[in-house]
Amino acid sequence: MTEERKEIDAFGRRQFLKHSALLSAALAVGPLLGVGAEAQEANPIQNKGIKAMKQRKLGSMNVSELGAGCMSISANYGPAAPKEQGIKTIRKAFESGVTFFDTAEVYGPYTNEELVGEALQGIRDKVSIASKFGFAIDGTVALDSRPERIKRVVEESLKRLRTDRIDLYYQHRVDPAVPIEDVAGTIKDLIAQGKVLHFGLSEPSAKTIRRAYAVQPVSAVQTEYSMLTRDVETNGVLDTCEELGIGFVPWSPIAQGFLTGKIDINTKFDPKTDFRSGFPRFSAENRAKNLQLVEWLKEYAEKKGATPSQVALAWLLAKGPNIVPIPGTRNEAHLLENLGALKVQLSKDDMQEIATSLSRFTVQGERMGKDHMASIDYSV
Repeated sequence: MTEERKEIDAFGRRQFLKHSALLSAALAVGPLLGVGAEAQEANPIQNKGIKAMKQRKLGSMNVSELGAGCMSISANYGPAAPKEQGIKTIRKAFESGVTFFDTAEVYGPYTNEELVGEALQGIRDKVSIASKFGFAIDGTVALDSRPERIKRVVEESLKRLRTDRIDLYYQHRVDPAVPIEDVAGTIKDLIAQGKVLHFGLSEPSAKTIRRAYAVQPVSAVQTEYSMLTRDVETNGVLDTCEELGIGFVPWSPIAQGFLTGKIDINTKFDPKTDFRSGFPRFSAENRAKNLQLVEWLKEYAEKKGATPSQVALAWLLAKGPNIVPIPGTRNEAHLLENLGALKVQLSKDDMQEIATSLSRFTVQGERMGKDHMASIDYSV
């Protein structure tokens, strides 16, 4: 094992596997996340109901314009929810029009894929499942995208998901020890075999996207993106996706619950079960400064007759037709609130007003801890 694959930090390494999955998207994921189970409140918009959800394209994939990030049901923002609650929430999402569900082998690890697989039994042909590979899952947060490992873990994920194909298979983080061309070639083979239908990348650089795409078309890129985290607007990733016809899936579209307006300076995060306890952006000092943006968002949402979460999601949806946010929740009321974002219409003038307002705030602190940030692809 190389030095890159060794443990660097006790929390970052040990807690990752204990409580599962890197955020992404991920984290992913995402993630509609509140402070706890009752972090968000109902809103009149959600009570109007969602009769049918429009579709968007991720490459050649057709999915609901809002997806469901499933990670938070099993890990990383507190103890796992009861299995029955998780299944009920996922099925409620489907009944409400969601057809795109996001998970990963490392969430749990493994338990989230199992949950998603069970919850989607009986409706498998009506939904699209996205999962991810790429962590070694060996007691550290080391990366491992060797072709032989990808071929092995896809079989394991298929069994846990109770399916014969994974609609969208992401490399969870770019492994610097394995050429991206080798990864893309391996996925190309799996697509030829019918085990995978589409290829995705999570937290890649624009350069890596192009290198991978040259071997196997990339259908979707998943990276953290919210009003609080807007790096992809300036680092070439969004532009590259638009140029190549690649869908973009923001994980943590509500900034790990920060944009709900329910987190304040007194909120505590359990270091044993909640990643946010180790994220600089959520430190007491940085949080106090970042809450200024949230206070603005609360005021703006009130003018729109919506919640902060709904405006945050509507803003992402208005950013481009290839963008499909995947907010995550373990609570049906929060799920319906977030689906209410589809009723919030933002005009060009609204978007310009929001852009001007956001430009006044300088977000303090990194979005993740040092070991998590070290796994991001910064190649240029």
